[in-house]
Amino acid sequence: MTAILEALYRGKLQPDMTIVPSHPEYRSACKQVTAETQQWRERLGEEVFRELEEYLDLCDSVNSMHVEAAFIEGFKLGANLLIEVMSNRETS
Repeated sequence: MTAILEALYRGKLQPDMTIVPSHPEYRSACKQVTAETQQWRERLGEEVFRELEEYLDLCDSVNSMHVEAAFIEGFKLGANLLIEVMSNRETS
């Protein structure tokens, strides 16, 4: 446990930077997003596409805030579950 806490404290533990979804359609969807992004860039032109990218970046920021809040709530729930299980444990 100490190693994990030390890594977290020192900023060495960044699971969000190493997570690769295991969903079978993930890589295919990423390729499709890349191809469609290029198509939109060509359709809209650089200036309008840049404005669209700014909007999409804002949407990504909002989504990231939601995912962060969900992670925190999930972690708290897991910790509270462990506390409850350990506090109700029968002693032999």
